[in-house]
Amino acid sequence: MANELLFLDGSRVFLSLSVFIYASWSDWQKREVSNRVWLLMAPLAFVLTTFQFVVSSPEILQFYAVSFVITAALSVVLFYAGAFGGADAKALMCLALALPFYPSYLFQSITPWGAPIFPVTVFSNGVLLASLTVVYAVLRNSVWKLRTKRNLFEGFEYESMGRKVLAFLTGYKVSVAVLEKGHMYPLEDVNTKETGESERRLMVLPKDEKSEGIIEKIVNATHEGRIQNEVWATPGLPLLVFLTIGLIVALTFGDLVWILLRLILA
Repeated sequence: MANELLFLDGSRVFLSLSVFIYASWSDWQKREVSNRVWLLMAPLAFVLTTFQFVVSSPEILQFYAVSFVITAALSVVLFYAGAFGGADAKALMCLALALPFYPSYLFQSITPWGAPIFPVTVFSNGVLLASLTVVYAVLRNSVWKLRTKRNLFEGFEYESMGRKVLAFLTGYKVSVAVLEKGHMYPLEDVNTKETGESERRLMVLPKDEKSEGIIEKIVNATHEGRIQNEVWATPGLPLLVFLTIGLIVALTFGDLVWILLRLILA
């Protein structure tokens, strides 16, 4: 029985990693993932997981359902809150079908409780890893300041300190040509006053559906010489890439949040 359980654990992990790696590549290249990916993964994951639990521990099936419901609820809430894309939500729900709990027959987690709701651990790992992009933004902005000796927020003197801090932590200055290429969201908007002068404002939460129109205004203002060629923008981060890395880390190490807390409080 042990060999069969090891094989089933391995099959579910292989399915999850294969689909997540492909979906990450698609998200990185095209910023979208076909629904066929999840339509393929979901039934396979459900059959493999259900079969394993029925054969080994039927009493776990109720906890399987609880794990999926909690993961699905979290995914739906984050999606409608605008923190998630549709592919990210579907990825987590499919993962809850494939790996509702830590695959303990295949790996040995250093987290004591072994991630009871495994998809939530993958999500927290992914978010933590994605937050490291703040370090890149801070370093890039600091280098830009040292290299150019210019004011980072020239033209935004009347903006609040809070907006400037958020822009500094989440974005950086890029040329308009880079902004036009895509995969970047403007962190500023430009409008024309009644006097004919241009007014630039920092944006805290860039909206995907509004970015195309804002980019067009920025491009026109640049061509007309009303603003400089460098504007504030933030990269459109493919969260699925971080979720995939978070999955690999969760399988090999465990819960990064718990590991960090242990290091801090030790």
